Amino acid sequence: MLGKGVVGGGGGTKAPKPSFVSYVRPEEIHTNEKEVTEKEVTLHLLPGEQLLCEASTVLKYVQEDSCQHGVYGRLVCTDFKIAFLGDDESALDNDETQFKNKVIGENDITLHCVDQIYGVFDEKKKTLFGQLKKYPEKLIIHCKDLRVFQFCLRYTKEEEVKRIVSGIIHHTQAPKLLKRLFLFSYATAAQNNTVTDPKNHTVMFDTLKDWCWELERTKGNMKYKAVSVNEGYKVCERLPAYFVVPTPLPEENVQRFQGHGIPIWCWSCHNGSALLKMSALPKEQDDGILQIQKSFLDGIYKTIHRPPYEVVKTEDLSSNFLSLQEIQTAYSKFKQLFLIDNSTEFWDTDIKWFSLLESSSWLDIIRRCLKKAIEITECMEAQNMNVLLLEENASDLCCLISSLVQLMMDPHCRTRIGFQSLIQKEWVMGGHCFLDRCNHLRQNDKEEVPVFLLFLDCVWQLVHQHPPAFEFTETYLTVLSDSLYIPIFSTFFFNSPHQKDTNMHQRQLSLPLTQSKSSPKRGFFREETDHLIKNLLGKRISKLINSSDELQDNFREFYDSWHSKSTDYHGLLLPHIEGPEIKVWAQRYLRWIPEAQILGGGQVATMSKLLEMMEEVQSLQEKIDERHHSQQAPQAEGPCLLRNSARLSSLFPFALLQRHSSKPVLPTSGWKALGDEDDLAKREDEFVDLGDV
Repeated sequence: MLGKGVVGGGGGTKAPKPSFVSYVRPEEIHTNEKEVTEKEVTLHLLPGEQLLCEASTVLKYVQEDSCQHGVYGRLVCTDFKIAFLGDDESALDNDETQFKNKVIGENDITLHCVDQIYGVFDEKKKTLFGQLKKYPEKLIIHCKDLRVFQFCLRYTKEEEVKRIVSGIIHHTQAPKLLKRLFLFSYATAAQNNTVTDPKNHTVMFDTLKDWCWELERTKGNMKYKAVSVNEGYKVCERLPAYFVVPTPLPEENVQRFQGHGIPIWCWSCHNGSALLKMSALPKEQDDGILQIQKSFLDGIYKTIHRPPYEVVKTEDLSSNFLSLQEIQTAYSKFKQLFLIDNSTEFWDTDIKWFSLLESSSWLDIIRRCLKKAIEITECMEAQNMNVLLLEENASDLCCLISSLVQLMMDPHCRTRIGFQSLIQKEWVMGGHCFLDRCNHLRQNDKEEVPVFLLFLDCVWQLVHQHPPAFEFTETYLTVLSDSLYIPIFSTFFFNSPHQKDTNMHQRQLSLPLTQSKSSPKRGFFREETDHLIKNLLGKRISKLINSSDELQDNFREFYDSWHSKSTDYHGLLLPHIEGPEIKVWAQRYLRWIPEAQILGGGQVATMSKLLEMMEEVQSLQEKIDERHHSQQAPQAEGPCLLRNSARLSSLFPFALLQRHSSKPVLPTSGWKALGDEDDLAKREDEFVDLGDV
């Protein structure tokens, strides 16, 4: 379970204090009394969910090779998901503990999770979109969580085929209005009775008090102040209602250019240095206005440079770092390695898999992000510099790099509550355009740019290399990535706090204006204002910042020095970024590919074997003690172990064990009992408590 924090569910005209993301405990999900029943197969609908179309006698393939296996059942489409209801649901072994998502079933696909739809016509695979003149004999759905579903429609009535195929294409591929998202139907129909524990909850950063608390926690309240100048979003719809700026900065400066060109505080280090971010000033052609902007930036520079503030280093992420286009292109290539239709396709790509992985550049992008975060960490930790991140809207790469720096430098951010608060502060309140970047509205002029998924992949590298430093596991991150495409809660479905508050609270009928689309390759300062860099920042900042060669030397010395010492998991934490150290996040990307599993292998299976050995050693020690004392001593109960460890796989707990099984088995036998052992969980963080997912 991901804890409390950010969700927008709730009835009436005002959403209650929300809970963090889309995977919730059973008592937090309200099942609609309405059910659709046929042949003892039941479709459960969430509050506000409506059945749109269905088809019977559909064969869901489990293996699509020369020997085909599958399950007959119904394929249905609602305004929330596509679901397959197999006719042999009742044949499942109910005594087997199953790893289950509390919101969607293993054969459910939320509409937002659909990536591409293909049809097979005379054994030829074609992409499906728009109105079809001919309907396929087989339907293949590629999902954004990298699952692949294949449905045979040869035995389905022609009219039902037309309805279900047309319905799925329309409701997953056609552009949508914001108000037509299932999020709003659910929020209206559900009664959210979630109670938040004030001592253990995600900080929402939606009040002035939350920001003051964060300033006090990081000891930044001597140099920075929380302001309410944007309360009610009267200055800028892009910024949150409350945020933090340098103390000497007059509040009227925030209003001057609608929040642009203002250094906004992110986090303060123990030595007094701070991480700041700034968005670009509006593009202007008029020389008079350009001169005003120059004077304005000059005043801002003086404010953040004079004592008691440390020397300022600027990082222009828009022009000197990654572009959004690079991220989009790399991930588009990378994900194709894991969207496998069948075993034959898997083995055909095996010989060139590593070359395809390298050509995608996804791992290299992760490395570059981690390296940039380490460079900034070195400036703050070793050189006692303030760092100012520059980006056109300060809502993409600023969110990513700022979050990584805090994760490396602040152990609080490595706790579950701290991590959720970090996402709320830097991503949700920071104005990351989840709606646009995930393309939830399926706009034809936009493509998905997975900036947040890139962040989670970077975090996974840290968790994988330093598991004892984190209060959460890779399974938590995997579940969090899946939550991007579950439209029940509002965490990842808006472009800004203003857009969320306007739609979830006031329930306006009109579609609110969203942020204008930014150019991914344009720098912080536009061409018309390039001279400002020379006149304003060029000479002054060049005196304060080392040359690139000196920076590289400082980085290498800092990096090597830290890795040469023993790791303090409650202090500074740096990842290894050498070539082989950046790895593929196997649990997320390979979990649906049976051929990629190591049955009886992986960390969980290894730990199970170690625990069995520990129990055997403990038993032998008790026998020795018993013989030594010549009396029967009461035997202490040992931990409940995974006796059936051969059922575990290297991709636990998500992996499917084999393609040919009509009902894939999820290897969780005996897991619930193990999750109840608090001491055992503390010793090995890799174990997953089923009640928490």
